[in-house]
Amino acid sequence: MQTYEYIKQPKLEATIYKDDYNRRIRVDEFRGNPGGLLEYVMHEAESYRLDKVIVKAKAKQVSWFMERGFILEGGVNGYFNGDRAFFLSRFLTDDRRNSSYWRKEDEILLAVQQLDRQELVGDRTISVATEEYAEKLADLYREVFMLYPVPLHDPDYVKESMKNGTIFVYIEQDGRIVSAASAEISSTYKNAELTDCATRPSHRKGGYMKHLLRRLEDELINQNIFCAYTIARALSFGMNAAFHQLGYTYGGRLANNCIIFDKMEDMNLWERDLSQT
Repeated sequence: MQTYEYIKQPKLEATIYKDDYNRRIRVDEFRGNPGGLLEYVMHEAESYRLDKVIVKAKAKQVSWFMERGFILEGGVNGYFNGDRAFFLSRFLTDDRRNSSYWRKEDEILLAVQQLDRQELVGDRTISVATEEYAEKLADLYREVFMLYPVPLHDPDYVKESMKNGTIFVYIEQDGRIVSAASAEISSTYKNAELTDCATRPSHRKGGYMKHLLRRLEDELINQNIFCAYTIARALSFGMNAAFHQLGYTYGGRLANNCIIFDKMEDMNLWERDLSQT
């Protein structure tokens, strides 16, 4: 079960995401007493047997959490209406803390960062999806991902995401969607996470994803959203290369962050200030 909840207590307000599937609890923002917040999330983590606690903190909140065992895993500039968000984590088991692929992921990152930035050449017919395309999108995600942090294989979930403001863009051939990506927009903090990037194995190496991401950026700029970021599989050379070549900056790595593809994986943060494009 994955649920958002807004808690309001004396001296504390917070938006919290509880995620049983990925065994984590995440604080997306809070105001007030950090001690009360920590007490609450640790109780919830113990009650639901979660083993990672994540806090998206503002600069003045970072030292308080680090003094209490949280580690800084990365950050996104411009996340909070232009201010930086710091991603702080506490791991509640050794298995959740330890990554089996960290060295390999370092090698992938360094190789990616040697690539030249890239200007896109040519055109692609890219459309913004409406709810009528939810089944076709779900079909794409069922083929590409054995496991995924959210139930994108369910067309009802895709429709609900669209109703909540998520933009899906896609490329279609012969009546099937062959590649797609989305932007989850926070109207409160004026940021967007570029996510749900998928291309059918039969259409890989076509360069589709970079064009989809550029189209999403155009849609975001039209809505005055200038902070774009993504959380990409650290083991995926192709996805990390795509964001680097499009001008995104590496912002850190989240250890054992979510279940995706075929296992629990580390995820890289990438960010871009769209107002500078």
